[in-house]
Order: sequence, then C-alpha cells, then structure tokens
Amino acid sequence: MLTRIPDSWRWASTDIAIRIVPFILSYAVAYRLSGGARWLGWSLGDVRAQLIFALIGVPVMFVAAVAVQLWLTRRRGALSVPAGLDDVAFQAGFYAVNGPIEEAFFRGLLQGGLGAAWGAPAGLVIATTAYVLYHRLGNWSWAETLSTALVGVPLGVAFWLLPGPPSLVGVSLAHIAATCGFLGPGPYLLRRLGLV
Repeated sequence: MLTRIPDSWRWASTDIAIRIVPFILSYAVAYRLSGGARWLGWSLGDVRAQLIFALIGVPVMFVAAVAVQLWLTRRRGALSVPAGLDDVAFQAGFYAVNGPIEEAFFRGLLQGGLGAAWGAPAGLVIATTAYVLYHRLGNWSWAETLSTALVGVPLGVAFWLLPGPPSLVGVSLAHIAATCGFLGPGPYLLRRLGLV
C-alpha cells in the first residue's frame, strides 16, 4: 500500500497526542523531581564511546531492520510504502523525533529509574519487556511486536554498559536508524530495489 504525507500525518498526529506528548511529560516530571538524576541519561556520557557505538549501531540497525521487515512482509504479504521521497522525508523526520523520545522514556526513565531502584539487570529486563510489548498497543502483529526486541535488547544493554555516565545519545541514533529501516525509508528502499 502506497502512502503519502496526508496518510502519514494522519497516524503521526495521533501518535504525537497519545504517545509522544505523554512520554515527554513523564520524562520531564521525572527529571524535575529527581533533580536531573544521572540515571535518566540526559548527558553526552563518554562522547567517544557514544559516537563509536552510533557509527557501528546506525548502519547495523538500519540493515537489520530492513532485513526483518522484508522477512515479515513476505510472511504477511502486505507493506505500507511511501509513494515518493517527500513522504520518505516526512516519515524519517518523525522517526528522528520519535526515537530519542522513546529512548528517554524506556531507557532513561524506566530502565535508568528501575535500575537505580532495583539494580541494572532488573531495569534492563523490565524496561525492555515494556518497550517490546508496548508496540502491541499500536495494533502491530505479534511477529512485528516481538521483532522490536532486536532493537530493545541491544540498546538496553548498550545504555547499561557503555562507559561513562548513562547517555541517550548513542542509543537514540541507533533507534532512529532501526525505525527508518523498518518503517518509511526502509520499505521505500525495498520497493525501489524490487524486493517487495
């Protein structure tokens, strides 16, 4: 199914109201109440480590997400694909905003907060499980929902283990790449290559 900007704006505007704004508000309240606690990840961290992770993670996540989307598309027999580069750019712009916000909520607030309260392993497991299952709320199939673990697990481990203070920088960039591989730009590329 080909999509155009009005189609994408229809779901994006709903997303902004029911997901993006509440995630931002939740993170902002936690930041304010905690006095900007380090576990929220609102820092550059070890900049070198964050950038190395991003340099490796961005292409790996993009290619892996495209491959998973191709496999899922062949199973389900349908895929939403931007009709032109204008919708590709619109969707990519939305994902560039969405990725860091989801990371702030799931990695910073949930994983960081629960990790500070109950230990890093508990924070990783609970936040990653919540991240994966929350995609089911968007009417994703179980196969699509569970595929988000391929993003949630490595990004959760990276948030926990990268050297320096916790940072959302590297995981946010990798998240954007994964989303762009799975939705919008990735499907557009698959169509242009004649794979779907």
